[in-house]
Amino acid sequence: MENIPSQVLNRSNKWVFKAVLAFVILILLLNTVRIVGPGQRGVVTVLGKVTGGVLDEGPHLVWPFITSVKKISIRIQKDEVQAEAATKDMQYITTRVIVNWQMMSSNVASTFRTIGDERAILERILIPAVNEVVKAATAKRTAENILVDRAKLKTEVDEDLKSRVSKFGIILTDLSFVNFDFSKEFNEAIEQKQIAEQQAKKAFYDAERAKQEATAEVNKAEGQARAQALLSQTVTPKVLALEFFKKWDGHMPQYIGSSNSSVMLVLDKAMREAAGQ
Repeated sequence: MENIPSQVLNRSNKWVFKAVLAFVILILLLNTVRIVGPGQRGVVTVLGKVTGGVLDEGPHLVWPFITSVKKISIRIQKDEVQAEAATKDMQYITTRVIVNWQMMSSNVASTFRTIGDERAILERILIPAVNEVVKAATAKRTAENILVDRAKLKTEVDEDLKSRVSKFGIILTDLSFVNFDFSKEFNEAIEQKQIAEQQAKKAFYDAERAKQEATAEVNKAEGQARAQALLSQTVTPKVLALEFFKKWDGHMPQYIGSSNSSVMLVLDKAMREAAGQ
């Protein structure tokens, strides 16, 4: 009976040992297996030093405790950068630039060693590069040219920025300007110019309309003059007499006034001319 407690103690010690051993094994497994997710690459560091090894997507075995894996996204990132610059005609301008970029999967280790992760790339490379390129491009153009040739400005900035960031293992996939903000005085000047252009267009339209109306009146007067001339040529005494006899009822007027006498004279003249022929 005295050996029973010692046996129970031995058994409990065994269970404790097994539990501790299982825990240690679990810790080792957790520190040995690294899983790299979709759209990521794993940069391997041993005791804080980048070895140059890069892990693809999926599970990987590494040395526990001394090896760590920094997961870096190689998917397309979208960031907004605010840039400030001055134009050729010394107009102050601010703009927001949308930059779509990604890291070269083949250069992930060297980029991480020299620059850092995605946040470091944005702050140390992209933001300064965007501002520098925008300043250089806008300095060649006036404020009006920037508004008119926005596409050319985008192309120039895009090409220059691609060249600058590619040496850091960064791929620029797209770039776009959200808007351009000018000074209050410049905006007022643009508004006044637009008003003046609209007024000039209206004045030109009014002048053209007046010219067309005058031409129409002249054409109308010429048409009426031609019609009257043609009518005077075609309405002869014979024609009047013919029209009279078509509508005459055969009775002579009982009273002859001034108007009737003139009609009779015209008829008499028409009949004499007909008889002479």
